[in-house]
Amino acid sequence: MLVTKNSRLNYRIQHLIFIILLLGCIGFAGWLSNEYDIRSDWTAGKRHSLSEETLQLLDTLSSPVKVRSYQTNDPALNQAINEILLRYQNNTSDFSFQLINPDIFIEQAKADGIQRYGQSVIEYQGQLEHIDSINEESLSNALLRLQRKHKPNLLFVANHNERNINDNSDYGYSTLALQLTNKGFNSLTINLLDQALPKKSNTDENNVLIIGSIQTPLLVSEQEKILDFIKAGGNLLWLQDPQQHSSLKTLQDALQINFVAGTLVDNNPEISRMLKLSHPAMIPVLEYKMHPITEKMKYFTLFTVASAIMTSTEQSADTSQSWIHSDLLISSEDSWAETGDLASIVEFNPAEDTQGPLTLGIAQQRQIEINQQLIAQRVVVIGDTDFLSNSNIGHGANLDFITKTMNWLSEDDRLITISPKTAPDLTLKLSATYTSIIGIFFLIGLPVILFSSGAYIWFKRRKQ
Repeated sequence: MLVTKNSRLNYRIQHLIFIILLLGCIGFAGWLSNEYDIRSDWTAGKRHSLSEETLQLLDTLSSPVKVRSYQTNDPALNQAINEILLRYQNNTSDFSFQLINPDIFIEQAKADGIQRYGQSVIEYQGQLEHIDSINEESLSNALLRLQRKHKPNLLFVANHNERNINDNSDYGYSTLALQLTNKGFNSLTINLLDQALPKKSNTDENNVLIIGSIQTPLLVSEQEKILDFIKAGGNLLWLQDPQQHSSLKTLQDALQINFVAGTLVDNNPEISRMLKLSHPAMIPVLEYKMHPITEKMKYFTLFTVASAIMTSTEQSADTSQSWIHSDLLISSEDSWAETGDLASIVEFNPAEDTQGPLTLGIAQQRQIEINQQLIAQRVVVIGDTDFLSNSNIGHGANLDFITKTMNWLSEDDRLITISPKTAPDLTLKLSATYTSIIGIFFLIGLPVILFSSGAYIWFKRRKQ
C-alpha cells in the first residue's frame, strides 16, 4: 500500500474519531450507571434481593416509612446496612433512611430511645418501632407490626397442665410466644374459672382462643364458657394430642369433628432417612392442600405423636350452623393410625389400625347471624401440640405455619409472615462416587496429563 500525506491524514482522523467515540461510550456508560441501577440476583436463595412476601408487604404501605439506624463509624458495616436499606428504597418511593452516629448526634439518639449501638427506629403513621439489627426478617416484621393498629389477642387456656407460654423448658411454649409477639400478637393466658371470655363485637379487636391438650378435665362451667364463646362467633385454635379427654366431647360435637383412635405413624424409610427421623411417630408433611394458610408454604412441617382428625358424619339440623371443612395437613399414603404400643415394633394391623393418608390439621369456617348481623367464624384444629414446643418450633416450616394460622384466625388475611431467608447454594453435596471421581482426576489424572504433554513437547523439540 502506497503511503501518502492524504493516507496519513485519513489515518490520523480515523484514530482521533475512534478515541472520541471510545471516550464518549465510556462517559455515556458512566452516566447510565449513575442514573439507573439495574441488578440481577442469580443466587439460588435470592439472598441479595427482597423476598416476594416483603414486596407484597411494601405494596400495602399507605404512608411514608422513615428508618433511622444508629451505627458506629464502621465503613464496612455501614456499607452492608446501606445495601439492605437500598433494597427497600428501590422498591417503594415512600421509604427513606438515615445512618446516624449516636456518638455525634447524642440528643437525637436519646429522643429515639436508643440504648445501644446497632439499634434502629422505624417510623410509620406516627408510630415508632425499635429493632436491634438490620436485616430483612427484623425490618419487615417491624413494618408488619406497625400495620396492625389493634394487636390480636391470643388467649391460651391455662391451669389444666397444658403447655405454658411462660415455660422456657423444651416442653414449653415461650419461644412461640416470643415469636408471635415479634409478629404483632398479644400472647396471654386465661383462667376459665375466674375470667370471662370476650365476646365478638364490631370493634377492630380480634381474639383467638387457644386450647392445648389438657391433662386435667374441664369443669362444666369451663365447657359452657367455651361453647358460649363458639356460639357467639369466636375464633378458635385447638391443639390436641392422642387420647382426648372425655370433657372435650362437647367441643368435638360443636365443631362437628372426631379424632381417629391411635397415634399417627409413617414408616416410609426413604423419608425417614432423608429427614433423619428417629421414630415412625415423627410425621413430616411435605405437601399441603390449597388454603390461604398453606398456599405459599414451600418447606415441610414436622409433627410428633400426632392424632388424625375426621369430620363428623352427623350434620347439624340447622344448616346455617354447619361448618365448611378444609383439610390443611395430610399424611402420606404410607401412614396409618397405630393403636398398638409405640415402644415395640410398629406394624400396620388392618383389623385395628386406620390406613392413611389421614388428616392431622383441619380448618373450618361458617357464617352465623348474631344480633341481626352475619359474622364470619374461623376454627383450626391440629392433632398435635409438640410441634410448637421450644425444642421443635424451629423444625422445617413449623413457625411459618403457625404464624400464618394465627393471621388467618385473627382475620388478617392481607398480612403475611416474613421468614428468615435460606441459602440453599452455600453447600455443595456430592455423592461418594462423584467425590472419588473428582479426587482421582486431580490427584492422578491431571498430573498424568501434564506430564504426558511435557514429555511430548520435549520429545518433539529434540527430534527437531
